[in-house]
Amino acid sequence: MKKEALEVLENRRSIRKFKAEQIKDSELEAVLKAGTYAPTGMGTQSPVIVAVQKPETVAKIDKMNAEILNMPAMPHPYYGAPTILIVLAPKGGLTYMEDGSLVAGNLMNAAYAVGLGSCWIHRDKEMFESEEGKALLKEWGLPDNLAGVASIALGYPDCPQPKAAKRKGGYVVYVK
Repeated sequence: MKKEALEVLENRRSIRKFKAEQIKDSELEAVLKAGTYAPTGMGTQSPVIVAVQKPETVAKIDKMNAEILNMPAMPHPYYGAPTILIVLAPKGGLTYMEDGSLVAGNLMNAAYAVGLGSCWIHRDKEMFESEEGKALLKEWGLPDNLAGVASIALGYPDCPQPKAAKRKGGYVVYVK
């Protein structure tokens, strides 16, 4: 039994406060590699992960997401994370949303495993359907047929590790 893997799955929690310090390249590479090993429908490996660390681009993505969120009380949806991982997948693929979601899950679990904090951030679909999002895809040399699936705020936690909520009753149903 791989007890370390179970510990990661049971204890990873969303982090919503990050240190400004940029993560190490070796940590980023380990997280990205784990993302590339997520299962995909028919083994297509169709998702694309964009690792954003350039401060100006991080700020731009943060602003784009906040505008879609339209909540002035939350001006920074990425919680000050110095790295944003964006998961994209080709529109129209039979399992593009599921494939991208599994990649995002692997990224977050790997982040915890290497000592980083992470948080899934929504609204990527809307971000990359916008003209500004399409311009970013073009700038990054990516095709415009990619849909935003998820983005992950990534960095060193600047808060205590959150505790897991008690698991709800009826979460599992056995049929034997």
